[in-house]
Amino acid sequence: MKFKLAEFIATGFYSGYIPVAPGTWGTIVAVPLAFATSLLDWPLRIVVVAIVILVGTWAADVVCKVREIKDPGYVVSDEIAGYMLGVMFFAGSGAVLLVGFIVFRFFDILKPAPLKMLERAPGGWGVMLDDLGAGVYTALVLTILSLEAPGHISSVFAS
Repeated sequence: MKFKLAEFIATGFYSGYIPVAPGTWGTIVAVPLAFATSLLDWPLRIVVVAIVILVGTWAADVVCKVREIKDPGYVVSDEIAGYMLGVMFFAGSGAVLLVGFIVFRFFDILKPAPLKMLERAPGGWGVMLDDLGAGVYTALVLTILSLEAPGHISSVFAS
């Protein structure tokens, strides 16, 4: 029972089992979750994203231990948490979600320094930390874009 629940969460409701680009599919699963979260007041967004991170880390840890694989591609709870972290302080418009999606996938795939190094952490944190870093990079890019083009990509703090 514990493994089945962890597998359901870690694989992004089984989207991670789609054979081509599971990380992209996991991020697609995160888009409606991020949109729904964007409807909340920003302090509550932090709580929701923190829960997604903690539960996703637990689920990834369980799946990796049971399957005895360090970071299987079908585990996508890290993409879900990382994307949600990246866009959580921004209004949930289609433009923000799309730009955030593209920027997040760029950083998640490229893994610029020090993201690759974060994969060395043990257990579920080794799965999660590099994607959370990609989420931080995404938030930085969205912040820069919102400063350069105010009104086009608006931060929740601007209102």
